[in-house]
Amino acid sequence: MTTIHEALQRARKRFASVSDSPGLDAHVLLCEALGVERSYLLAHPEAELTAEQEARFERMVERHAAGEPVAYILGRRAFYDREFIVTPDVLIPRPETELLLERALAFARAHPVQAVVDVGTGSGALAVTFAAHVPDAQVYAIDISPAALDVARRNAIEHGVAERITFLQGDLVTPLIERGIQVDLVMANLPYIAAGELPELAVSRYEPLLALDGGADGLDLIRRLVAQLPLVCRPRALALLEIGADQGEAVLKLVGESGVLHQDYAGLDRFVEYTPV
Repeated sequence: MTTIHEALQRARKRFASVSDSPGLDAHVLLCEALGVERSYLLAHPEAELTAEQEARFERMVERHAAGEPVAYILGRRAFYDREFIVTPDVLIPRPETELLLERALAFARAHPVQAVVDVGTGSGALAVTFAAHVPDAQVYAIDISPAALDVARRNAIEHGVAERITFLQGDLVTPLIERGIQVDLVMANLPYIAAGELPELAVSRYEPLLALDGGADGLDLIRRLVAQLPLVCRPRALALLEIGADQGEAVLKLVGESGVLHQDYAGLDRFVEYTPV
């Protein structure tokens, strides 16, 4: 029989080539396989796995060792102060995007926000979390992918905010333009990876290309959104655009004089805020 310590050691070694956190990944997956908290693993390294538990864990290890993200194996991912359902139809929420959300919440605390749109909502992480923290705002969540919208709806229901989010299928903010809807705040985490770089990136093996491919220079969708936003934004509205690590200067040129670049904790370009005019 295999002990918890032995199972973790083997998994950690197998994950070394595919993960920046092989030890943590091993713990997370073993917790799932055993149905226990991480504290149990730490307190009982000598405990033996049953044959069923060992087989369940091995299946997860095989998938992750082949490169499949832990979030897809578990079917969920933590973001900000809650947990979200994720499937291969949506991009896995990243901690860096929490910085954009924090800026959106700060703006909502300081300014009246009646309506906000999350463009390219994916799992709905931004839209759902914002709706949970700003209960008086009407939230619009848009995605071109019907499958992604299904995941976002499930998350909205799970977190009790479905009645305050309107889900719209369409290209960028075209659904708002068609309906004559105006907003006070825009959150957008659009595809921003250059198409030519995608084949070389591990992320493209499992996550949806529709949520990654930003065209020839990575800015195709951001460029189109910037052109659309004056049609849907009220005066003094704020737009927050997540960008690639080296796209700050290029996006600032797109948005004009009101643009402000924000970097993440690693000092990399992360998002741009500006007032659409």
